[in-house]
Amino acid sequence: MNASYDKNTALVVLPPGRGGRLQDASLRAWLAQSELSLATEPRELLAQLTAELGLPYPQEGLAALRMWGQTGDRPTVWIAAADPVYLEPRLDHLCLHALRRPGIESSDLRPLFDHLQETLATDKRFGFARLGSNGYLRAEQPISTSTVPAYVVDQCDPCEFLPAGEHTVSHRNILSEIEMSLHEHEVNERRVAEGKQPVNSLWLWGGGMAPDKTTRPQPPLFSDDPLLAGYWECATAVCDVWPGNFGACAEASLHGFVAVTPETDLRHGTMESYLMELRDLLRSKRVHRLILLFRDGLRADVRRSQTLKFWRRDNALLD
Repeated sequence: MNASYDKNTALVVLPPGRGGRLQDASLRAWLAQSELSLATEPRELLAQLTAELGLPYPQEGLAALRMWGQTGDRPTVWIAAADPVYLEPRLDHLCLHALRRPGIESSDLRPLFDHLQETLATDKRFGFARLGSNGYLRAEQPISTSTVPAYVVDQCDPCEFLPAGEHTVSHRNILSEIEMSLHEHEVNERRVAEGKQPVNSLWLWGGGMAPDKTTRPQPPLFSDDPLLAGYWECATAVCDVWPGNFGACAEASLHGFVAVTPETDLRHGTMESYLMELRDLLRSKRVHRLILLFRDGLRADVRRSQTLKFWRRDNALLD
C-alpha cells in the first residue's frame, strides 16, 4: 500500500497462529491457499503496520505518541517509555522478561513509580509517571534510549538492544540509579514471596518529543493499543477502540480498515473464530483482500482469487 492506501484491504493483527494453535482443517486449507511468510525476528507492531501501509515510521518520540494515545493530549516535553521488566541473571548473560498485563498489576506499579519519583526526581532533572500498566520517564535533557519496546526483547539478552551513540552515559547512569532504587523494595520482596518475578529494572525506549500534528490519509484504525492510537491521532486520522468483531469494523468503514485484536485475548478458540469471521467477510465481498499479521511473526496475504489453488491443503508454516 502507498500513502493513499488500498481502500479494499483489511489489515488485521491476530493472536499467534503457529505451534498447533490452528486445528480447524478448513481454515488451514484456506490459509494454505494464501501467500504465507514468516518473520525471522520480532518487530515492533507500529513498524509492521506502517511498512504494510507505506506510511512514515517516526524516527523518535514513540513514547510521546503512546502517552498521546493514552491521554488524548500531545505531550510537550521530552518523554521516554519506562516499562517494568525483570532482568534475570544467567550463567553468562542477562535475560529480559517483559512484565506486561496481566503479568503486572497497576497496584504493584503505583508504589514503585511513587518511590522512584520520591528518590530520584528531587533535583527536577527527571520525573517518573505511571499510566495504567505503562511507565514514563521525563528528562530535562535528552538521553539515549532503545528503539524497541520490551516485548521485542522478551526472553533475549538486552545488551543487543541497548542504545549506542550520543547520550549513552546518561542512559547508563539513570538506569543504574533506577535499579538501585528498586532493589529490595517491599513490593518486589512480596512478589518474590508470591512466586512472581520482581520489577528490578525499567526498559527505557522510544525517547523524544512528540511530532507535530498533521493530516495524512490513513485507513480507519480499530485498536486498544495506545501507541497506535497516538500515531493515528497525530495524523488526524479516524481511530476507535476494538469493537469486538470485524463485522463492526467493516460496517464503520466501507473502504478498508486496520484492526488490532487485544493482545491479552488468548482464550481457546478465539483465533479460529476470528479467522472464520474474516473468511466470511472476504467471501461476501465486504473486503477484497486480507493482510493477516499474527503475533508470532506469521503473515498471510489472502485474496478471493486464491481459492482457485484448491490443491493447496496445508503449509508447514502453520505447524
